[in-house]
Amino acid sequence: MFRIDRLFHRMDFLLADPVTGKSRVLLTETQRTFVKGIAYPGWGDLVTLLPKTKRFIALSERDGWDHLYLYDWQGQLIRRLTAGKWPALNVAAVDEEGGWVYFTGHDDPRRPYDTHVYRVGLDGQGFKRLTEATGRHFVQFAPSGKYYLDAHSAIDRPPAVELHAADGRLLQTVSKADISRLNALGWKAPEPFRVKAADDTTDLEGVIFKPFDFDSGRKYPVLVHLYGGPQLVMTPHGFPATPDDARSIALAQLGFVVVTVDPRGTTERGKAFQDWVYKNWGRYVIPDHVATLKQLGATRPFMDLTRVGVFGISWGGYHALRAMVQAPEAFHVGVAAAPVADLDDHMARAIEPYMGLPAENREAYDYASNLLLANRLGGRLLMIHGTSDVNASFSATMKMANALIEAGKPYDLLVIPEMNHGPGPTRSDYFETALKRYFVEHLRPDPEPGR
Repeated sequence: MFRIDRLFHRMDFLLADPVTGKSRVLLTETQRTFVKGIAYPGWGDLVTLLPKTKRFIALSERDGWDHLYLYDWQGQLIRRLTAGKWPALNVAAVDEEGGWVYFTGHDDPRRPYDTHVYRVGLDGQGFKRLTEATGRHFVQFAPSGKYYLDAHSAIDRPPAVELHAADGRLLQTVSKADISRLNALGWKAPEPFRVKAADDTTDLEGVIFKPFDFDSGRKYPVLVHLYGGPQLVMTPHGFPATPDDARSIALAQLGFVVVTVDPRGTTERGKAFQDWVYKNWGRYVIPDHVATLKQLGATRPFMDLTRVGVFGISWGGYHALRAMVQAPEAFHVGVAAAPVADLDDHMARAIEPYMGLPAENREAYDYASNLLLANRLGGRLLMIHGTSDVNASFSATMKMANALIEAGKPYDLLVIPEMNHGPGPTRSDYFETALKRYFVEHLRPDPEPGR
């Protein structure tokens, strides 16, 4: 079991006796900033037990990158198993008898979000990448540990499932996705890009979704689809298939160019990259998106930067608000769904590991507040919120509405009764239609070439 302090500076892994209830600490992880933060990887992924040999493997970011360490049952370090300036992600399987641990990670600096499968000996020897194809690989091992299924895809390659021997040998292709109907519609893969963050130094990775009938000679309004929360990656690096990807694809077919990029402060790029968020919420995400737009627009004349929209849900809703009030010169229309307007109005567990206690970091909390920037709103803003949201409270949107009223700024509001944190199956059609209608009405994509 795990025990962690309120600010996530210290995490203890304990071994407990289920009969007596007695426990002892096997491993303690500490960080100046935060130990992992929330959500990903899950706490259960940080330790893998090896009951046959009374050892365990810990996933630790102690040197700035997540790597694997082997311990004995007394909590003594036996050896480090992996190293390098890249992160291991999850332990997929352990062959205690054969002496191998299988895991996923990102070891290619040219493609920092590609997920591959690796193995390394429990003696620290024999490190090997088992997968070759670019993109993201997800594996499921057989109970025997002798075989695994590899489901993989890339941004421009549809999913395939392969059966491999544990040493990586391909035994057979189980299935390949048929996208012939998608191709018949004119499907084109999103365009990947790399730009510099607002610091002019840090590389950022993103993609551009274009209409299937894209014409480089036309001018397209731009939509930025963002999230920006520190616990997950927004940009697709496998075949785009998530609900967020589907939304971006659908919006592109209405005549928009849709951009998504993962800014500083997000995960899967090492501790230093994620630590940009520490006590700096609301400071770098929007400047990184503005820098991205400027660089993309400089080399892609089809992007009309005089018509730019922004939208997101949850932390994406917070950052859509943030974009509209922090950079009104760059963003002209925004849709903020289930937004957090002010960090004081959100659950402590999601904020305090990154920001500290409000009483001890008041200036940074005030800087992150969208309420205090309401008078800077210059474009059209639609806020969408459900009355039954248990994650980002409905009161957050009411506070933002009040701040805009006091600032004399017009806004639009869609309240969806009984909707939780996101549209869900019963409200999704209405939600998606409202989102699309707002951008079509206020950014007016050209219906015909030449117009």
